[in-house]
Amino acid sequence: MIGWYVHHHGFGHVARFLAVRPHLRTPVVAFSSMPRPAGLTAEVDWIELPPDADAFEAADGSPMDPREADPTARGHLHWAPHGHPGHRSRLATIAATAVERDLQALVVDVSAEVVAFSRLLGLRTVAVTQPGARTDAPHALAYDLADRIVAPWAHGAVPTAGLSAHGDRVLWTGGISRFDGREIGLERDERSVLLLGKVLEPDVRVEATRRLAERGWDVTAVGHDAASRVDDPWPHLSRSTVVVSAAGQNSVADLAAAGARAVVIAQERPFDEQAHTADALERWGLARRAPAHISASGLVELVEQAAGDRPDWARWQVVGGASRLAAAVEAVLP
Repeated sequence: MIGWYVHHHGFGHVARFLAVRPHLRTPVVAFSSMPRPAGLTAEVDWIELPPDADAFEAADGSPMDPREADPTARGHLHWAPHGHPGHRSRLATIAATAVERDLQALVVDVSAEVVAFSRLLGLRTVAVTQPGARTDAPHALAYDLADRIVAPWAHGAVPTAGLSAHGDRVLWTGGISRFDGREIGLERDERSVLLLGKVLEPDVRVEATRRLAERGWDVTAVGHDAASRVDDPWPHLSRSTVVVSAAGQNSVADLAAAGARAVVIAQERPFDEQAHTADALERWGLARRAPAHISASGLVELVEQAAGDRPDWARWQVVGGASRLAAAVEAVLP
């Protein structure tokens, strides 16, 4: 059996797991602080882990902020606060399950600490990494210990200084999209814009929508709040003339699967992940890059420029990406 650790920040890590899971021939049990995702098939066990970033009770009974409990071990780790019961319970649950289920491998998406813990348990360990300036000590430790390192984007697209010493264990799978294999319509809507996710300040979104409508654009905004969320954005993605999106790994992979003309806005993330990705997309001519605090008029200008683009999204290698990651995981099994 394979274990799979799913980081709880955002939807991207769980979306990647959901895309890869159908390609695995080996049973899998997932660990995450996120609730069990809708649509996950019944044969997959989902073990919900307690949080490890909330305040807790110190030994003297006073409330303790985990940020004040030496969580980085003087810069050698990312997050392991002294005395936090949730943190201890998370690792204990993973260890107990490894014994009870006789886990043979653990995929870690993502956590330097869980990579190290997995290897200390003697498990074959697959570390999923992300773009950005990941040359710090915790990432170096995780890369040194992992049996396999998976980079879910196209080889050569994003500079990866932290991976340069580990080339024999790194697999660039190409982007991984839950929409890989979905049919793209033969024709796109004329002059339609999709504003995908919470990538614009509310006042900029409203003003940009007004300006675009005045210029004959039909604007759809989804995912910027609870009321605008949709279960399946694919019809919008695959038919819109231009998509305005964040530059996260899953967002970009979905753009690639849809062959979208795009404007990407890099959101602030640790290690400048999205900034590095947005730079790569602009450099390869796959999307227009917008500054984080773009004005409504600036966005309108970029949308109209992007409408004439012909991006070669095949370069992002999304087709078959999920099956390549699954094969890499099963290749480490004894």
